[in-house]
Amino acid sequence: MQRKTFLRAALAAAALSVATTCALAQSYPSRLVRIVIPFPPGGTLDTLGRALAQKLSVQMHQPIVVENRAGGNGIIGADVVAKAPADGYTLLFNASTFTTAPMTMKSVPYSVTRDFTPIALVAKAPLSVAVNKNLPVDDIPSLIAYAKAHPGKLTFAVGSIGSAGHLSTELLRKASNIEYTVVPYKGTAPAFQDLIGGQIDGFIDPILGSLQYRKAGMLKVLAVTSAARAPSLPDVPTVGETLPGYEFYSWYGLWAPANLPAAITHKLNAEVNQALAAKDMRDMFIPQGLLLTPGSVEDFVKFQNDDMARSQKIVTEGHIHVE
Repeated sequence: MQRKTFLRAALAAAALSVATTCALAQSYPSRLVRIVIPFPPGGTLDTLGRALAQKLSVQMHQPIVVENRAGGNGIIGADVVAKAPADGYTLLFNASTFTTAPMTMKSVPYSVTRDFTPIALVAKAPLSVAVNKNLPVDDIPSLIAYAKAHPGKLTFAVGSIGSAGHLSTELLRKASNIEYTVVPYKGTAPAFQDLIGGQIDGFIDPILGSLQYRKAGMLKVLAVTSAARAPSLPDVPTVGETLPGYEFYSWYGLWAPANLPAAITHKLNAEVNQALAAKDMRDMFIPQGLLLTPGSVEDFVKFQNDDMARSQKIVTEGHIHVE
């Protein structure tokens, strides 16, 4: 009799839990949702985040506002979200530097894997390998040959320490067994200025940055870092066509504080996937070199963990750290 009573109580508790979870998902959101972007307005991260927020607001019938909380290389805004209630009303939209900053900086007040709930991978941004137009190379094989014929002569810019472009530059050096001098810059704009002016030989950065300059004949794009050729540069080969297995991206994702209820996590993931499938979103961002990436929460968790493991290996072997 006691066993039967226990089983009935357990089944009742399970049913109540399921009912509560379903009710939570159905009622969310019931008020304004805040998406924190931890960098200033402008740029791909902000543009994509605002477009996503607008789509979600329409789909979910609640105001969703973007709040730019810049500072500390994205750390200040991320920390705001880490300390917020895990109720789905404060979210973080950030780039892949969010996951690599703790690898390159002395101190970060949160753990990416402990203090945040991954919701969705929103987009991947292949990078372009751009060089000064007067450099006597036209593709990755000739770049490698030139570097080996002139050891230590080439210079490559990095827009910021530990960025996707920086890690991709280190990966190219290792994969091709060549040497060049890495020159840090405070942002991509001055790096492109010096690349075009001839003070720097090469620069690896998301495709969007080089598109306008390539179109104007101001630089050459030798390759892209995605697994397949980019829709925005269909005539440009991938690095992997010369160096099999080479693949690297900057990427953008949506997170919440740790312990966000699973029902809300999966509801938000479904809403993001719906937004990414919209024609106007694809028409806006694919020509800019972005690959919109709908997928499950589990897909994002695996992608994030795999990317962090590979990035940590590059950071460790390349001795990359912020001074």
